[in-house]
Amino acid sequence: MRSVVLVALAAAIGNMLQGWDNATIAGAVIYIKKEFHLETEPKIEGLIVAMSLIGATVITTFSGPVSDRVGRRSMLILSSLLYFLSSIVMFWSPNVYVLLFARLLDGFGIGLAVTLVPIYISETAPSEIRGLLNTFPQFCGSGGMFLSYCLVFGMSLQESPSWRLMLGVLSIPSVMYFVLAAFFLPESPRWLVSKGRMEEARKVLQRLRDREDVSGELALLVEGLGVGKDTSIEEYVIGPDNDEETETGQELPRKDQIKLYGPEDGQSWMAKPVKGQSSLALASRHGSMLTRGGSMMDPVVTLFGSIHEKLPNENMNASTRSMVFPNMGSIVGLVGRQESQWDPEMNNDDDSSDQDESLNSPLLSPQTTETDEFNQIPTGTMHRRQSSLFMANVGETATATSIGGGWQLAWKYNEKVGADGKRVNGGLQRMYIHEENNNNNANNMGFSRRGSLLSSFQAEADVPAQENGYVQASALVSQASMIPGIKGETAMLPQEIKAGPGWRELKEPGVKRALIVGVGLQILQQFAGINGVMYYTPQILEETGVSSLLTNLGISAESASLLISSLTTLFMLPCILVSMRLMDVSGRRSLMLSTIPILILSLLTLVIGSLVKLGGTANALISTASVMVYLSCFVMGFGAIPNILCSEIFPTSVRGLCITICALTFWICDIIVTYTLPVMLKSLGLAGVFGIYAFVCAVAWVFVYLKVPETKGMPLEVISEFFSVGAKQQDATASFFSDDD
Repeated sequence: MRSVVLVALAAAIGNMLQGWDNATIAGAVIYIKKEFHLETEPKIEGLIVAMSLIGATVITTFSGPVSDRVGRRSMLILSSLLYFLSSIVMFWSPNVYVLLFARLLDGFGIGLAVTLVPIYISETAPSEIRGLLNTFPQFCGSGGMFLSYCLVFGMSLQESPSWRLMLGVLSIPSVMYFVLAAFFLPESPRWLVSKGRMEEARKVLQRLRDREDVSGELALLVEGLGVGKDTSIEEYVIGPDNDEETETGQELPRKDQIKLYGPEDGQSWMAKPVKGQSSLALASRHGSMLTRGGSMMDPVVTLFGSIHEKLPNENMNASTRSMVFPNMGSIVGLVGRQESQWDPEMNNDDDSSDQDESLNSPLLSPQTTETDEFNQIPTGTMHRRQSSLFMANVGETATATSIGGGWQLAWKYNEKVGADGKRVNGGLQRMYIHEENNNNNANNMGFSRRGSLLSSFQAEADVPAQENGYVQASALVSQASMIPGIKGETAMLPQEIKAGPGWRELKEPGVKRALIVGVGLQILQQFAGINGVMYYTPQILEETGVSSLLTNLGISAESASLLISSLTTLFMLPCILVSMRLMDVSGRRSLMLSTIPILILSLLTLVIGSLVKLGGTANALISTASVMVYLSCFVMGFGAIPNILCSEIFPTSVRGLCITICALTFWICDIIVTYTLPVMLKSLGLAGVFGIYAFVCAVAWVFVYLKVPETKGMPLEVISEFFSVGAKQQDATASFFSDDD
C-alpha cells in the first residue's frame, strides 16, 4: 500500500498549508497592527484575519461542481498556485488593501484544499485503510500549525520582527505542493471512469494498488456511476457452478437457480434465491419495524450495523475460504462466445497489445473459446477458473472479485415471465454480495434465528457446506451501469455519467438522507466549542503561571503567547496518531459516540470551574486539565470524522456537489462562531458559553446515535446503496402510515 499512502500524504499537504496560514496570521497580525496603525481600527484588524474565511466560503460554492467537470487533481494544482500567489502578494503588500486582496486569494487556496483533499483521498484509497488515510489532512493541518508557530515564535524573538517574512515563507511549501500535485499525484480513478477514460483509470489503479489485476475494482467504479434508485436486498444460497453439459456443450436447465457472473473471464457460480434470516435482511425488517413503532433510529444505521456485527470470521484459514465459490465463471458469458475483444476506450483504434489482459476481457467482453490443457475440454465449452469469491479476508487487498470490506461484485440477468409464459431477459443487474456468518450470534441485533437457510438448502442438495463450498449470502441488487452487447456485438460502457452538476440527483431519497447526515455533522462540529476552547487556552495557561514563568525568562508577552499556542498544537499530534490507528478498527461512529461524552464532561468541568472559586491555582489547574482532555478527544473524534464521512457517503455522480454543500455549511458556521464568540463571552460569561457548547455536544451525541451509520471498511459504492435502501424503507413506512390515515 506504499503508493496510495504516499499519494494521500502528498495531497494532504494542502491542509498543512491551511494550518500553516492560520497560525502565521495569528502571530503576524500583532505586528501588522503596529505598521498600519490599526490599534484604533478593530474592524480592519478582524477583516485581515477573516478575509481568508470569506475567500474559502466563496470558492467552496464552485469547487465541487467544477471539480466534477475538470477533475480533482486539476483543482489541487490550482489550490497550490493560489497559495503561492497569495504568499508573494502578502510579502509585497504596500498597504492594507493589497494585504486584504492577498488574504482573499489565500482563502481561495484554502477552500479548494479543505473541500477537495478528503474527496481525492477517499476516491483513491482502498476501503480497508480509507479512514486512516483520510486522517492525514487533520494531522498535516495540525503539523503545519505547529511548524508555523515555532517559526513565528523564533522570528518574534528578533529585535524587529517582519510580518511580511512570516507570511511570505508560505511560498516555499506552496512550491513543493505544486510540484507534487502536478508531477506526482494521479487523477482520481473514479473521476476518470466517470469520463469514460478507462485505460487511464486502469493504469492509475495499477499504480495505487501495486498490482496488475485491477479488473474487479475497475468494474466496481463503473457500477458506482449511477445513483441507486431501485436497490433491493435479496438473499441467496450460493454454490459452485459445476455445469452438467450435453454432448453438444449446452448446459442443462436448473430449476429455481440462477447463474451469477464475476468480473473476469472464466468466472461464474450458481445461486438459489431464498427468503429467511440473513443478518442484512433481518436488519432491514428490524429497521422498518422500529420506524413503524415510532423509533427515531434511522434504518440506514441498522443496515450498516448488521454488516459490521456480522462480518465473517477474520481468522478463517485460507484453505477453508478457498473452497467457497471455487468455480467462478465469467460475465462475458452473458454476451456470447465471440473472438473479438472489448476496447476500453470504445473508439480507440490504437494498438493495445501492451494492455493488461484483465482489462481487455474482464467486464462484458465477448469470450473466445478455449481448450483446457489439463482436461482437454472440447472447443465450444467454457473454461472454468479455480478461484474463490470470498477469498480475501476483511482488511486484505481486494482481489479480482473482492471489492473490499468482505464484499464481492457480481452480475445476473433479471429474467421475467412474458405474456406467453416464457422467460425473457429483463436486463442486467449488478449485485454487491456479502457472505453470512452462521456462527455469529444473531442476538447482537435483537434477532433470533429459527434455523439455518444454508443447512436446509444443503439437505435439499444433499451436499455438506465445507466440502462443496455452499454459503448463505445477502446481496444489494440494482440495475447495472454496464450495458451488455447483443450477440455478435461488443459490450459497451457508459462514456460519461453527466455533463451537468447533477442537481436532479439531489432529490433522490438516498442522497437527501446522506445530505442530512453530512450537513448535520458540519453544523454540530462547529458549535461543539473547539473555537471557544482554543480562544480560552492562552488565558487559562496565563492563570496557571506559565506566562509569568516565560516572562521571567526574558520572553515578551507576544512571544510567550505564540509559544503556548505551539505547545498546545504539539499536544494534539499524538492524539491524532491514535485516531489514525482507531479509525478503521473501532470505526467512525464508535469513535464519536465514545469521545463526545468526554467533551461534554470537560465542558461542564470548565463551567463549574468558572462558577466555583477554589482558589486561583486550583481553578487554573482544573481548567488546564479539562482543556487538554477536551482537545485530545476532539481531534480523535469530532475533529476529523465529519469531513471523512462527508467524503464517503455520496454517490460518485453527485459527490462534488454534495461536498460543496457540506463544506459551505462548515465555512458559514465557522464565520458565525468566530464572530459571535466575543459577543457571547461578554453577554453570557464563560460559564454560559461553555454550557451552550456542552448542550450542543449532547445534541451531537444523540444525532450520531440515531442518524450516523458506521462506514469503516466498506466500498464507497456500497455505502451509497445502503443509503438508498434505508431511504426506501423510510419512504415505505411513511406511505404505510399515510395509507392508515
